[in-house]
Amino acid sequence: MVIVKWSRAWWIAAILLVFSGIAFIVLTENIAISGSSTALSESGWRANFSAPLDADAVEKGAIYLTDADGQKLDLGMRLANGGRILEVPDIASGDYTLHVTKAALSSSFLKTLSTNQLEFTIQDEVQSLAGEEELRTYFTRLLKLQKDNPFYRGFGEGVEEAEDSASGEAGGMGGGEHSTTNNQVEGIDEGDIVQTDGDYLYSVSESRVAISDIRNPENMKLAAVLEFDEETYPEKLFLSDGTLTVISSRFSLMETESDMEMESFMPYSGITVISLYDVSTPENPKLIREFGNEGSFNNARLSNGILHYVSNVFPNYWILEEQPDIELRPRLFDSAQSGELEPLPYEDLTILPGTMEGSYSVITSVNLDEPASNEISTKGFLGGNEQMYMNEQHLYLTASAFETAEGEFEDTALWVPQQADTEIFKFGLDGISVEFMASARVQGSLLNQFSMDEFEGHFRVATTEGVAWAPDSESKNHLFILNEQLEQVGSVENLAPGERIYSVRFIGSKAYMVTFRETDPLFAIDVSDPAAPEVLGELKIPGFSNYLHPLDDKHLIGFGYDTKIESVKGGGEPRIVTGGMKISLFDVSDMANPKETDTEIIGGPGTYSALQYDHKALFRHEQQSLFGFPVSIYEGDGMEYIEFQAEGALVYSITPEGIELSADLTQASDQPYEDWNTSVQRLAYAKDSLYLVANAQVRSYRLSDFEPLGTLALQ
Repeated sequence: MVIVKWSRAWWIAAILLVFSGIAFIVLTENIAISGSSTALSESGWRANFSAPLDADAVEKGAIYLTDADGQKLDLGMRLANGGRILEVPDIASGDYTLHVTKAALSSSFLKTLSTNQLEFTIQDEVQSLAGEEELRTYFTRLLKLQKDNPFYRGFGEGVEEAEDSASGEAGGMGGGEHSTTNNQVEGIDEGDIVQTDGDYLYSVSESRVAISDIRNPENMKLAAVLEFDEETYPEKLFLSDGTLTVISSRFSLMETESDMEMESFMPYSGITVISLYDVSTPENPKLIREFGNEGSFNNARLSNGILHYVSNVFPNYWILEEQPDIELRPRLFDSAQSGELEPLPYEDLTILPGTMEGSYSVITSVNLDEPASNEISTKGFLGGNEQMYMNEQHLYLTASAFETAEGEFEDTALWVPQQADTEIFKFGLDGISVEFMASARVQGSLLNQFSMDEFEGHFRVATTEGVAWAPDSESKNHLFILNEQLEQVGSVENLAPGERIYSVRFIGSKAYMVTFRETDPLFAIDVSDPAAPEVLGELKIPGFSNYLHPLDDKHLIGFGYDTKIESVKGGGEPRIVTGGMKISLFDVSDMANPKETDTEIIGGPGTYSALQYDHKALFRHEQQSLFGFPVSIYEGDGMEYIEFQAEGALVYSITPEGIELSADLTQASDQPYEDWNTSVQRLAYAKDSLYLVANAQVRSYRLSDFEPLGTLALQ
């Protein structure tokens, strides 16, 4: 018996030839070509190939372009990434066709092309869709591409987070009468699962929003409850001038188009729902408007009373062949109108340059000063989104652009991404108007929203290139600086080979980056000159920080994990073992010589806090220098056993002089794990009291000495 092993890029054509009683099986590789149907002239154009082309294919004329009249063009083209990418950096606006002949294929005897032509359009600026025909052509082309190459992934498919001078500073430090959300950019509210106005506490509790009267912390009362149906899940709250905004995800059985019965691998469709409540009388909240759109909620920001939210919409284009008339546009609803789902007009749809995928980024904006009647602006952009960054002037979305694996992983039937570059899309904000401005592509992938920042007209982004699962792919880390047109003007590249980024923080003209493999290097980077950023200092310490928070202009706080290196019996490479949660205080007054001046280790292996993956879980009280967070404490050796000890919250006084525990508000438990209903999700303060908010209860404490005051059941 002969077992044939084929690459993930191979289509198997088994041709049985009988010559002199001998059977032969010939394998042919069907090479797919992909490329955006539109691009901007200032950014050039690129095509991707599912397998490498001959290195000399361009020089020998096996790859060429023609214009709308069929005339062959002499444009500068080059092959990159080992022959898998064709780049056309300088190209004017117009309609073009890419031609790839069989002579372009390396070892062409066993290779074929799924198609030898690809049409595309170059524009001087992005344009709205011309109409239904253009949209249907786009998705028909995408469907064919995915059939030709089942492992094709469009860029950005997937997911799952002020003045410029304040960019990178911790927003809403909580020095007033009540706490606020820990925002990335000053003045840009990110919303959270808990909000307070100092008198009332608004919190997500399963599929409800509880409104708690906390004016008397010793006798708290449940003022009201906003009930949602069992298929609706509140995810984020904003509180603005007597209006409570609840952003929810609603799931329901997918509707069939017309009378056709179909089975789909996506039996549920998601709808992002924005519910606006008048809470001027919190005991009697009134729903004044509800609107939203098909698709999954990604993120939102509130700036100067204007709410911007972004969602991902995946139309059912895969059934185009069975049902050519299927609606491919995102559908919206607004209770101030008919309340029914209606498709977005074609003139509000745009193809983002450089993308070719089956999802939309839908950006919706509304001014909340007159929530019941104000106009809602919604724009749909064909192209995915994952991370989001926003200041008062601009909104940025990013999407991953995956390359396919090479080398060892090529001989597998699985699709394995070799690495992900990052597509960046910049939008200008003017009231509720959102307009596309520029796009760029940088090497490597982003960790989270803190990997991005805009300062004095320049956009800074930190990335990790390479992936851990590819043995021949050594990771490296970069920092790129782009101008207003998103053209690269400076960079620091190839930092910490073999490691990856665990946290980033931009603070004005300074940047801090933590990478990790065995130790935690903290890089201090001067980015005051966009054309010449420079690493000034590096600090190597055990453990790593996965969230960095500025204490003042000379000190940083790092929240992460302690680690230790353990030898392996019988030899071999030592193991890196994660221990307890770690708080680090960094003195960065001398950027050439950063220092870790104090540390705090909490619990043992298994200990964790929501803060380590969600910065909004950090509690701050600026006037008292207090920082707190939810925590679940475990103990053990990290290898054979760990044991749950307690859960609750910890509050520390953190000043330039050091870290000191102010309050241990954890509760010991003999249970094997946490109780979701009573596990602390957020800490908040109002006037002289501290509140620990869980799914099913609120506990209050005196802020001066942390003595317990009362408990309010929410369910």
